[in-house]
Amino acid sequence: MSAIGPGVPGKPDDQRATSAPVVNGVLPKGGNHAPHGEEAGGDPIRMTTLELFFDLIFAFTLTQLAVALTEHSNGLSVLPVLLIFGLLWWMYGGYAWLTNARSPARNPERLLLVLGMTGFLIVGLAIPGAFEGAGVAFGLGYLLVVVVHSLLYARVNKQIWRIAPFNVFSALLVVGAAFVDGFAKYAVWVLALTIQACAPLVVQLAGRFDIRPAHFAERHSALIIVAIGESIAAIGIGAIGHTVTFELVVASVAGLALAVTLWWMYFGSGDDQAGEAAMRAAGQARRPRLALSAYFYAHMPMLLGIVFAAAGVAEAVRNGLVPTVPGAFALGIGAAAFAGGTAAFRAALRTGSIRLRIAGAILAILTVPVGSLVSIEAQLAVVTAGFVVMLVIEGPSGRAPAVSPDAAAAGQRVGFRGDDPPESPAVLARGDDPPESPVEGQ
Repeated sequence: MSAIGPGVPGKPDDQRATSAPVVNGVLPKGGNHAPHGEEAGGDPIRMTTLELFFDLIFAFTLTQLAVALTEHSNGLSVLPVLLIFGLLWWMYGGYAWLTNARSPARNPERLLLVLGMTGFLIVGLAIPGAFEGAGVAFGLGYLLVVVVHSLLYARVNKQIWRIAPFNVFSALLVVGAAFVDGFAKYAVWVLALTIQACAPLVVQLAGRFDIRPAHFAERHSALIIVAIGESIAAIGIGAIGHTVTFELVVASVAGLALAVTLWWMYFGSGDDQAGEAAMRAAGQARRPRLALSAYFYAHMPMLLGIVFAAAGVAEAVRNGLVPTVPGAFALGIGAAAFAGGTAAFRAALRTGSIRLRIAGAILAILTVPVGSLVSIEAQLAVVTAGFVVMLVIEGPSGRAPAVSPDAAAAGQRVGFRGDDPPESPAVLARGDDPPESPVEGQ
């Protein structure tokens, strides 16, 4: 039986709707489920357990970035973290778009995806020394991530070979950066990231990708909750070797309270549901650009915010009720970035008010002196209280309306989470025009 079914590009020809709690590793969401994670019409509906496994490995790299920030508590540690995150987030986006095209339901695809996970694991292990002695290991791990992605993508869309050279060259630059020092090392890293970011501008590929909204939204929502959970792991890392004292408990509970607040800002306020609804209601041609602006760019500050906030909390756990300037800046910037990211997410999809979110981001920045002069725990309390007040004031009025004027003008329905299937079949498997996005660079 062929991998691509006749008549419908990108759909295995052996898929039939069936009812089962979990079939072939697909996470259920009520109703009938096809055996390979696809709806009766052939479109994938929910992410697979293997994709969730993949996200857990990627979240490990985020934890390692937080550890790198805490171990090198100075301004110089920020630039390497940003460069590493930029490269890793680029390729994560590529894998997310890839599995959105076709679920990893067949063993060859699963094994290749596991090989890609192995690359991310190697990268994660090498992160603390990526700009020092572990540069070669990091570069080779990243090269493995890139090569596996290209091979997997080629099984779905041969157009990847137009972009793969950019990614491979970028990965080779990262390997080469391990053999230079000082300013040259940073310059090579910046060049590697710039090559990937500019690839879609050099190779114009418009209209070859489409987005299956339910899967795409759930994939990114799952990553956010996994990343928030990993931030709690950072608390445990910071507590290693410390006696469980009153100060340690206070810092840990304060960190958990902030994590819960971040969860509420994204999930408790219904932003994840409104985002999926807006993507469902958008026309096929607009979905890739919405995915780029809302799920690629807007999620960058959210994830970086989680990383920085986790580093700040780890500082509090490690040092007790004392002020620390690096921890205060990490916490303030992290909380502000996450709030700003949720505002950007809402603005991109026009699913709710952003004024209070921006105000919350500004408040988080203004709390830096509290952590620098009083204690990180006091700063955590102020940031968390401020976010809670913001959410209370925001209330139902801050959520996506049933039909927003802007969305209506664009032909979008927002403010619901229906189970109606996406409007289109797999597009990554067909040879039409892809959108201009970082995904094209993957």
